[in-house]
Amino acid sequence: MIYKNFKGQKLSALGMGAMRLPVVDGNDGKIDEAAAKEMVALAMKGGVNYYDTAWGYHSGQSELVMGRLLKEYPRESFYLATKFPGYDLGNMDKVEEIFEEQLKKCQVDYFDFYLFHNVCEMNIDAYLDESYGICRYLMAQKKAGRIRHLGFSAHGSCAVMKRFLEAYGKDMEFCQIQLNYLDWTFQDAKAKVELLREWGIPVWVMEPLRGGQLASKIPAEEAAALTALRPQEKIPALAFRFLQTIPEVVVTLSGMSSLSQLEENLATYAQEKPLTSAEWSAVLEVADRIVRPNSVPCTACRYCTSHCPQGLDIPELLALYNEHRVTGGGFIAPMALMAYPEEKKPSACIACRSCEAVCPQQIKISEILADFGKRLAAG
Repeated sequence: MIYKNFKGQKLSALGMGAMRLPVVDGNDGKIDEAAAKEMVALAMKGGVNYYDTAWGYHSGQSELVMGRLLKEYPRESFYLATKFPGYDLGNMDKVEEIFEEQLKKCQVDYFDFYLFHNVCEMNIDAYLDESYGICRYLMAQKKAGRIRHLGFSAHGSCAVMKRFLEAYGKDMEFCQIQLNYLDWTFQDAKAKVELLREWGIPVWVMEPLRGGQLASKIPAEEAAALTALRPQEKIPALAFRFLQTIPEVVVTLSGMSSLSQLEENLATYAQEKPLTSAEWSAVLEVADRIVRPNSVPCTACRYCTSHCPQGLDIPELLALYNEHRVTGGGFIAPMALMAYPEEKKPSACIACRSCEAVCPQQIKISEILADFGKRLAAG
């Protein structure tokens, strides 16, 4: 196992994420605890010492199961991370109640790592609202030793992350972002890494395989191109090697669902094998080829916005449309749109086509926004 130094502690470069544990009969709220126990045993044997769960994972069962499974090991043999569930605005005034319950669910006296969960457009104003006292309470728990390290996870834009950092950055020790070779440019993860570097905050990675998309859902031609780069390694391993090439990355979380996935990842993290510059460029070219056929070629020139009678932020809506389409749905676009008033959402387009008359890319904006609305309505 590769280990990374973090404030004098040796953290396994591969962390076990507990969001996609094996389940019974496809029921996300019913974890197959016996299978999960086998996975934790193998992870421990393979040198994994970082385990990440959260309040809402597996319909609230993840913390309970991980608490029971990790209780069988010496407390000093693992690092446990969980998060304050700010993805639900109804939780904002319940930080103390939730934190105390999490300690009980996980059967621990302290959390090694604790995060503001999912800082994004939808909740940034609430997270920054001092009347809730979230940061104040969590800092008090840190001072009391019940949180050893405090950080945040983010699915929001760079602008949202900047707002959060300007308010709380001096107290943040790490940040967890969605990072993989597809999102390096597609979600501008590169800019997020650079922002965190400016703040001196190390990177924790989530979605290294984009929910499995970069393991088994790559088009055949692109899969062949990746295999040709390193024939001795499987395609998922190449995604992890991409992350091993980024110096700011400390822990990479993988939400593994089976022993076989865990075994493959343990083999990958037995040795660090970062990409060469040529391999790096080739992988990013493959990512571009995956994204390009399924995305709108908006350059954000913003000619359209000055001609929209509804005052829609068309480039931003098209970016969210691309995210939703390339991902095949997902929660990021709907979540971001929760922060939009109804009169600024895709459905507010009146199809006047004034924007299309000035679009250098000749994008059929009105048709795309109509399609976006249908996709969102379909769930």
